[in-house]
Amino acid sequence: MVFVPKLVATDLDGTLLRSDLTVSERTLATFERLERCGITLVFVTGRPWRWMDPVLAQTGRRGRVVCANGAVVLDGASGEVLQNWPISAETLRSVTDAVREAIPGVVFAVERGPRMMHEVDYPVRHDLGRTDEEQVSYDVLVSEPAEKLLIRAPEVEAAELWKTCGGVFDGAVTATHSGFRGLIEVSAAGVTKATGLEWVARRCGVDPNTVLAFGDMPNDIPMLSWAGRGVVVAGAHPEAAAVAHTVTTGNDADGVATYLDALLDEAAIAR
Repeated sequence: MVFVPKLVATDLDGTLLRSDLTVSERTLATFERLERCGITLVFVTGRPWRWMDPVLAQTGRRGRVVCANGAVVLDGASGEVLQNWPISAETLRSVTDAVREAIPGVVFAVERGPRMMHEVDYPVRHDLGRTDEEQVSYDVLVSEPAEKLLIRAPEVEAAELWKTCGGVFDGAVTATHSGFRGLIEVSAAGVTKATGLEWVARRCGVDPNTVLAFGDMPNDIPMLSWAGRGVVVAGAHPEAAAVAHTVTTGNDADGVATYLDALLDEAAIAR
């Protein structure tokens, strides 16, 4: 029997977007095909809320968008925040205090609403000319809830950083990573791409078994595991590939569109 999803969820960077961060005409045509078939499309990304405009400008402002590794759900058309699950200020302070004691020299940033706030030594791309990033004191950084905490320790080996942070979190928060050296991404306890996607699917009346998800990195693992079918693109991180049902071509070869078109073609023949 042909698997025909009711909802398609896809990661963006490294999965849907090409290396130049564009969306191909072929992929846009596939999205239109999904719409004609009545299949819901949801973007599920580690990107913060403030990084979505360049993508939505290419794909059309539609549907639902799960941002910040599951911590925020946006309406794609209006940009309205439909739901969010932030880390409390109290937890931010206790977690960062513990990490700093365990890893001297570590620096922090947070994604708070439409802005990023970071400590003085946190590495940011000044050449990008962004106006939504602000250097603040540590006390200001942890003074209010935030959707995502970013922990940077570029000189620490990734495996060591991951192990050390996991040892001090003690279930107070949920951590993941997107393959960048010396960077850990932290959400509120239990918040993942899967929980954000589940919130959307429930409101669409969609069962997890009818969800098709695409990803490429460890932060996609909860979503790939939760969905009825999980697909990784070629070159995906081995941890993500290990939980996927199958693999498609890479992001620069329109892997998401390639897989979806073949699936829809097969369903059409079966009918």
